[in-house]
Amino acid sequence: MDQPTRKRAEKILSSIRDRKIVVLGDVMLDEFVWGEVTRISPEAPVPVVDIRRESIHLGGAANVLANLVALGAQACVIGVIGKDAAGDRLRIALAEANPGQPDGNLIVDDSRPSTTKTRIIAHNQLVVRADREQRTPVVFEIENLVIRTLEVALEDADALVVSDYDKGVVTERILAAILPLAYGRMPVLIDPKIRNFNFYRPATLVTPNHHEALRMANLEDESDEGLHQAAVVLRAKLGCDSVLVTRGDRGMMLLEGNGDPVFVQTVAREVYDVTGAGDTVIATLAGALAAGAGMIEAATLANHAAGVVVGKVGTATTSAEELIASFES
Repeated sequence: MDQPTRKRAEKILSSIRDRKIVVLGDVMLDEFVWGEVTRISPEAPVPVVDIRRESIHLGGAANVLANLVALGAQACVIGVIGKDAAGDRLRIALAEANPGQPDGNLIVDDSRPSTTKTRIIAHNQLVVRADREQRTPVVFEIENLVIRTLEVALEDADALVVSDYDKGVVTERILAAILPLAYGRMPVLIDPKIRNFNFYRPATLVTPNHHEALRMANLEDESDEGLHQAAVVLRAKLGCDSVLVTRGDRGMMLLEGNGDPVFVQTVAREVYDVTGAGDTVIATLAGALAAGAGMIEAATLANHAAGVVVGKVGTATTSAEELIASFES
């Protein structure tokens, strides 16, 4: 199927409103401290940032949810938070972003902190990032709660997204219980990490970036042909239907089934910040596939959505209106 026109994009995005997407993964709180640098510290050769304002955004799997909601989809995210202030802020921010988010979908584990990334930004440039996290897999009892919550959420779902940030929530046991349950009934999309690579099965679409694809395939060639071979290896190892490799400013490469690779060129005009662009990509793919789009159509929509968000500073989303406007009339 050809790449979608603006009219086709409008139709797909209209259908997304009736679709329910379930997101499993590592929810995070993205804190941004904004300021200006006017001097260097006398204590060490580092900039002193005069703080002007602070903001928080949903990150990780929670940002996938925010992107789905921005596109008009019905969505919920299932993840784990700590019993701490960051967890409270995450719960409040999720409820504000998505009033339909069930409170019980955020499972509290008082043995680990809520994953938080704090970025200090001066003059629209990242100065430093500080992370609070625990990456060990969640314990057996928490796995049970996650599985039971997912089983309920998937009963009337139209797509499942696994947003694995390697923070311990996506485990082999959870994947083994949930992926076979969802696959065949709905599109199953996975944003992967190396640690769980062998457990992402069965799946409709796996979306590594080009660095991850080469590492998972044990290859080094970053050329078009090299990434094609990496995608072939990944698809063979996982048995997934399709592989979409994101390539930053080089766009995307889609390998669907045993067909030839399709290269989707980037549409970004200016790149200010790539934070969260992968979340935008997989959210748009999931919404489009759930709405009945073909794989090339979904990839093209996701590419346009990424082109919008990288033109914004900080963790961002793109609305359906912005996405439609990115297409030529």
